[in-house]
Amino acid sequence: MSDRIRVLVVDDHAMVRQGLRSFLEVQDDLEVVGEAADGAEAVARTAELLPDVVLLDLRMPGVDGVAALREMTARGLPSRVLVITSFTEPAAVLPAVRAGAAGYVYKDVDPPALAAAIRSVHLGHTLLHPEVARVLSEGESAADPARLTPRERQVLTEIGRGRSNREIARSLGLAEKTVKAHVSAILAKLGVQDRTQAALYAVRAGLA
Repeated sequence: MSDRIRVLVVDDHAMVRQGLRSFLEVQDDLEVVGEAADGAEAVARTAELLPDVVLLDLRMPGVDGVAALREMTARGLPSRVLVITSFTEPAAVLPAVRAGAAGYVYKDVDPPALAAAIRSVHLGHTLLHPEVARVLSEGESAADPARLTPRERQVLTEIGRGRSNREIARSLGLAEKTVKAHVSAILAKLGVQDRTQAALYAVRAGLA
């Protein structure tokens, strides 16, 4: 099926990888296209396979998940990264979110919730715990969206609510390519690198 979401599973434990693969492969819309056992292999496999979503563990020997994610971002790889971690403290995943992760789930997540998270990230959503957003915004300068046009403010508000370009287009009655252009302008004007940072900006500015 060409419309399947292609997933790369990254974890240093073979049994964990096999468990994730076994569950994901029974989902009609998900396809595991590869596995990686450490960060270096994760980067190489992501560059080779260009999966839609990388399911990435954080704690691995050698190159860890955060370092791998930074390398993927630096290379401009388009895959969306969903961190799957055993850390329960939001602060523990902050480096991954700052490095470009689209969201994170805990390893004890229910299988249906994991599948839903993969689908959500693939659609362009950001899965960010409110506490993570709060900690990320601490110490940063207050957001000032005054430099944005009224339409850009509307789009930024929708980004802050975690909506994808398609959903924003439907909500605001715009073409999806127009929303994409607005998003690019917003990122440039606010001096942020990605949608996650823009979403945090919207929250801090009180727009979302």
